[in-house]
Amino acid sequence: MTERLTFKEMCAKFDVTPRTLRYYEYIELLHPEKEGRSRFYGPKECARMTLILRGRRWGFPLEDIRQWLLIYENEGTESQMQAWVELADRQLLDLEEQQKQLAETIAELRRVRDETRTALKKS
Repeated sequence: MTERLTFKEMCAKFDVTPRTLRYYEYIELLHPEKEGRSRFYGPKECARMTLILRGRRWGFPLEDIRQWLLIYENEGTESQMQAWVELADRQLLDLEEQQKQLAETIAELRRVRDETRTALKKS
């Protein structure tokens, strides 16, 4: 028999709040088995949760993650991999732009801090 996790076990395993897990179900990222009011998560749902959390860590919007998971269900692995490459290329461009802007902001903050420090020493 395949191992199934309860709702509480799923939250603990992936270190997410119950609210987060319910939301992922609501937007159809996860589809647990339901028995009465209980929910159970099998290996497929655990794998999906791993991908969801990885995508979030990399900054992907939940809708992009949802679409990517749907491609796998509807079209298979090769289509999913192609979609992934396109999403990753776009996300890398966004992250590189954010990195550039952050580096500029840090440099400006250091410059103003150093100017202020120098002005304090002169007074």
